[in-house]
Amino acid sequence: MIERLQTLEDRYEKLNELLSDPEVISDTNKLREYSKEQAGLEDTVTVYREYKEVTGQLDDAKAMLGDSMDDDMEEMVKEEISELSASKTELEERLKILMLPSDPNDDKNVIMEIRGAAGGDEASLFAGDLYRMYARYSESQGWKTEVIESTPNEVGGYKEIIFMISGNRAYSKMKFENGAHRVQRVPETESGGRIHTSTATVAVLPEAEEVEVEIHDKDIRVDTFASSGPGGQSVNTTMSAVRLTHEPTGTVVSCQDEKSQIKNKEKAMKVLRARVYDKFQQEEQAKYDENRKSAVGTGDRSERIRTYNFPQTRVTDHRIGLTLQKLDQILQGNLDQILDALLIEEQTKKLESIGE
Repeated sequence: MIERLQTLEDRYEKLNELLSDPEVISDTNKLREYSKEQAGLEDTVTVYREYKEVTGQLDDAKAMLGDSMDDDMEEMVKEEISELSASKTELEERLKILMLPSDPNDDKNVIMEIRGAAGGDEASLFAGDLYRMYARYSESQGWKTEVIESTPNEVGGYKEIIFMISGNRAYSKMKFENGAHRVQRVPETESGGRIHTSTATVAVLPEAEEVEVEIHDKDIRVDTFASSGPGGQSVNTTMSAVRLTHEPTGTVVSCQDEKSQIKNKEKAMKVLRARVYDKFQQEEQAKYDENRKSAVGTGDRSERIRTYNFPQTRVTDHRIGLTLQKLDQILQGNLDQILDALLIEEQTKKLESIGE
């Protein structure tokens, strides 16, 4: 592991040189590529340098014990050795985590799709609650949220809402939200006070760049139509809404949120590219390993991953058995406690698989 870490540190230093090279600075693509690579190495190199410093201090302290010294000095040196040994062990554990194989999509922006599933209007209202929860969480992370397409209904919820989250390592955290979310609560319209169970599905797709998935114009059918609002009534007499169909995969994307047909097509293309990329990735993953399942879920969007119980103000993540009595806080976007626990579980399983 030390040899690999030293290779990474050498590469980090080389990237520092390249990023100061006038030729690289003048080449936007290379500058972006090298900056991204350097940012990806920074945490690992910082911890490795700290590890080397602590290891050096520990070796020096152990060497001192061989010298003649009084009892007080010997006790101080032994105490220092104990502290440095503990620091070294902690840094080694951190380095093991940092050296785990990373998801190549972790640095990407995210396209999220939330749909009301079982439960009618209540499911649509819950879809709206989930969207607001993710928007608030994104704001707390300094990320930007942009609605791409939405289908609101008359009760104030969403049959479907598609939005992009742009920000530092957005996918690395939001990928855990992929799946079916269940809500248990008494609907406002329910006079009898009975608890209803409804579900909404969440799809989390990494934004795909053009170089990652090749989509030919000849493979896309473009249809235009007039935008419509809740209930299907026309809200725009111009043909600004766009529907794109990727014929080789049968993937269909519609967008009507913008008044401009060009802008709607641009937004639809982002979603189309992400969906096609996700389809290819899922197919490759299925070929790679049919039997191994991730500790935090299979990625199947029909899999129930979490329950939000209003009467008991409880949220339970079924993948890791985590229950929190913090429903209000979580719906306000305070998701760190859940997402951190899911990340730790993922890292633990990776470490176990390496040791197998």
